[in-house]
Formats: sequence, C-alpha cells, structure tokens
Amino acid sequence: MTQNSFPMKQWHVEHMEKTIVRFVTGLSQDASAWERRQHKRYGGLTNTCRQIDYDIRHGVTNDEILSFLHSIRNHSSFAKIRHTNGSIERLNAVEGYFYSKGKQAPSFF
Repeated sequence: MTQNSFPMKQWHVEHMEKTIVRFVTGLSQDASAWERRQHKRYGGLTNTCRQIDYDIRHGVTNDEILSFLHSIRNHSSFAKIRHTNGSIERLNAVEGYFYSKGKQAPSFF
C-alpha cells in the first residue's frame, strides 16, 4: 500500500489557479460597496501569496505555479483577463514573488 502524502493536491492546484485569476483580474468597475470592502481587506498581494503558500504546503509545486502564470501570460483563453486595467502589473507582482521564492537557498532545519 502506498501512502498519499497530499490527498487533496488537485483541489489545492485548482484553488491556487482561482486565487491567481481572482487577483490578476482585480475588482470590477461596477462592484458593490461590500465587494469593494472585501477586496480591500482580502484582495491584496500579501493575502494572495499567503493563500498560495498554504496551497504549497499541501502539495502544489513552485513549477506548477510558474507554469500557470506563464499560461496566463501567453494562452489565448486568458486574453480577456490580460486586457483589464492593471492586470499585467498584478501578474508581474505575483511572478516576482514566486520567482524570488524559488531561488532561495534550501532550509535544512
């Protein structure tokens, strides 16, 4: 019998993808006051990276994150997302965080 260290890995991969798409898309122009308040509270780069770090602890690899960011930047199915105001800057911010995170020295303790 083999042990599955990450039984919900697929769910965390999908959660990571939804989180990145939600952050890169940003807040819509016709958002309600409640949506604006929630976006101000939970929609920033720090909270987005915290949620993705949680997914990393549950089996998502840095390569999967970077390949998904690459597909957002290049795949035609994400063209609508790329054309929203500020989406490229937000995409660059997430990429910068995970590129720098991937180049850190491994921790032995």
